[in-house]
Amino acid sequence: MTGRAGKAAEGVLENVVRQYLPQYAGTPQQGAKGWNNTTRFIDHDYERYVLRVYETHQEPEKIEFEHAVLLALTEAELSFRTPVPLRTAKGETLVRLEDGSGRFACLFAYIEGMRPADEDLRPLRAFGETAGELSASLALIDPGRQPAYRPYYELDEAYPLCKLERVSGLAADPPSELKKAAPALIRMAEAYAESLRELEHLRSLPHQLIHGDLNASNLLVRAGEPKIVEALLDFEFCTYDVRAMDAAVILSGLPEGEEPIRLFAEGFRKSVMLSEKEIDAIPLLMRLRKVDVFLHFLTRYWEGIDGWTVLEEQANSLSRDLERMRRNEPELKLLLTEVLA
Repeated sequence: MTGRAGKAAEGVLENVVRQYLPQYAGTPQQGAKGWNNTTRFIDHDYERYVLRVYETHQEPEKIEFEHAVLLALTEAELSFRTPVPLRTAKGETLVRLEDGSGRFACLFAYIEGMRPADEDLRPLRAFGETAGELSASLALIDPGRQPAYRPYYELDEAYPLCKLERVSGLAADPPSELKKAAPALIRMAEAYAESLRELEHLRSLPHQLIHGDLNASNLLVRAGEPKIVEALLDFEFCTYDVRAMDAAVILSGLPEGEEPIRLFAEGFRKSVMLSEKEIDAIPLLMRLRKVDVFLHFLTRYWEGIDGWTVLEEQANSLSRDLERMRRNEPELKLLLTEVLA
């Protein structure tokens, strides 16, 4: 962003920062822009902070629930760090941007660390340990309010634009720009229909607070020592759901092969031992994660947030993941039963 518009936008962010740090006189530095939020780095008085701008919703109750969980976790004495939302002079943890967009922003203390590469196996046992430790801690937390996000298995309620008939219709007769993605769209629609038929029994499994989006992009390890986890990040999608869902989300994103699964599971079991029924459900939960991500990007496409190329890329990638997971399900169940039960 350049010129007068860019300066105005940066001025809006500077005003947000001054509500937390009244003496701030710097310029927010460019950080990562994800699918759901934008990051700026703030340097002030020899300290670094992270400004997070929520891009895809203007619903304060979603952010307030996330912050309530994060503030409760500060009392948990975890072996790793989680983000801590700072308060403004008025005692609030989030601020509405004064640009007419309706967006909100919040400020966190900066956490040192680096994100590991997706294919790097060295952090996986420690990732499992911290994920298990987090799961055990979240089970004890009462944030004092209702979550804003639905459990993964309530697909119909979570994605009202994505009724099965409409998704199947798109897959059967996609617009011209998505014709090449038709095979992937058909596979994702079939997986969606299959998931809907299988989801009801998940309600009987143990439930608790879950992170909801644990993956390598939300993991920080120590620079030069990738077996040491510094922090788990991005609790935006934290909600009440099946206890095993966080493990399933991580497993669905691991590199192919037995070793990554074993490394993660050996770490996870130090804090959480899953029941036989939970382990049996993990392949379904992993498929559910992929379907959920697909519906997320399909919603963004139908709402005009993303163009067709994003949906095409996601559909092709997710359908390949589902095919690979299907092939490996028998071996996965055996391995998880051996390690986690």
